Amino acid sequence: MRKALALSLLAVFLGGCASNPADRDISGTWINQAAIDAASKGVPLREALQANGPNLEWDINTKAGQARYTNGFENVEGKVLGEQSGAWKIEIYGSSGTELKRDGKQLQQVASDNEPEQVFDHPKDAVPEGAPLGASFERALYSAYLGGGWKIVNGPGEGNTVQFQADGAVLGLPGADRYALCLAGDCASMSGGNDTMWLQLNGQGNPWIFTRQGDDMEIFQAVNRAQADEVPSFSPGKRQWTLEKQ
Repeated sequence: MRKALALSLLAVFLGGCASNPADRDISGTWINQAAIDAASKGVPLREALQANGPNLEWDINTKAGQARYTNGFENVEGKVLGEQSGAWKIEIYGSSGTELKRDGKQLQQVASDNEPEQVFDHPKDAVPEGAPLGASFERALYSAYLGGGWKIVNGPGEGNTVQFQADGAVLGLPGADRYALCLAGDCASMSGGNDTMWLQLNGQGNPWIFTRQGDDMEIFQAVNRAQADEVPSFSPGKRQWTLEKQ
């Protein structure tokens, strides 16, 4: 009798754990950690993003029925329709819907006719309150891809240690105090397949083309080959810096 009661209570306990709504809820911020991990190995940034994207960050509030995501170019709003058998239906305004599933500590975006399967994780570090959508992904990427010290081995400031900080500040690089990596959109379409970054000083800046192979990075002037009445098309010009990760 006691054994049967114990087994019954155990079944109820396990059943309660398995059906715990908190284990299925997809609320919160989710970032494409797979793309960040691929980039941090030192491969071209666009290659890593294209292989694991296109979406970079989800922000979801199931209680409010709200969902939105960014692909680095546009922010897309959606509506959470509900959850059934572990799958959350998301209605995307102006386009076909999508389906999200919680798999332990990861969020899975189910493959559709328009997009491949993608996996997302909660960010390790919180962003400042009021930060725009995509800030969590951007900070995590900047830290993993460019974090640490970089020594200028050739170019202005040779011998300096450069630090690209997660908040977009850059220290030790002559002529620049802020930077931003091109993730998608116009900056990508105008770069001719090259990775680009924006460097600025006191609010004024320009695009630069860079290449990253392992612990070595080169930064080139971006030369616009288009005519004055054409959409800009940038290609690598004179090499400005060669940096080596310390």
